[in-house]
Amino acid sequence: MVEFPTSLAATDRLLTIMAKLRDRETGCAWDVAQDFASIAPYTIEEAYEVADACERNDLVSLKDELGDLLLQVVFHAKIAEDIGAFGFADVANAISDKMERRHPHVFGENVSRIHGHAQWETIKASERSASTDTSALAGVAMALPALMRAEKIQKRAARVGFDWPDANGPRAKVLEELDEVDGAVTDLDREDEIGDLLFAVVNLARHLNIDSEAALRKASAKFERRFRAIEVAPDFEHLTLAEKEALWDAAKKAQRPRD
Repeated sequence: MVEFPTSLAATDRLLTIMAKLRDRETGCAWDVAQDFASIAPYTIEEAYEVADACERNDLVSLKDELGDLLLQVVFHAKIAEDIGAFGFADVANAISDKMERRHPHVFGENVSRIHGHAQWETIKASERSASTDTSALAGVAMALPALMRAEKIQKRAARVGFDWPDANGPRAKVLEELDEVDGAVTDLDREDEIGDLLFAVVNLARHLNIDSEAALRKASAKFERRFRAIEVAPDFEHLTLAEKEALWDAAKKAQRPRD
């Protein structure tokens, strides 16, 4: 059996390292200078690198990327501790409290695994209702990737009945928005209509039970594989578009088993 170091000792070591890095007398000047806003972009980037490792099923990279993401949590917590707001233990306890609160079917007196997800959503909804923002859309973070945020907004609206009954409505909306893109006159109008079109495509994907963010990520990876395969052709930049498309079709056929 593989033996792993204790989580408590490993966490304490990381917290000690961060405390030394943030020491205003003997620490690292760059780490000391950071605040929540300056660190946030790195936090987002590390979360995406975790997702990428998962997508590739690369467990070696996943271990490293999870460490980088954990460092971001520790960094934010240390910044908060330095200004007297909260510390890492408060973060850990807050999420532990939330998990226990949202899983009464596991941690409650009447333990049952039935209807667990339904209870989770009900409890989340009740927590949101206690907020001053009582909208069904409350709490959908502005910093989310645009496709992901669009899907979350649509799901929230659907919970209160603002949704099509099947995929026919979203499909028709996609065609309608495409027509409006064609009819747009100014750059500002085109930007607005393209936004509506993208939102409609996300809605269609949702009704087809497709994660639009993951689907686009896979499409981008597919394009990259095919483009890398054709750009090595001699004098590629000076080939005609027809010649480049012929190379593209050949790469598409060659890579189809992977796609």
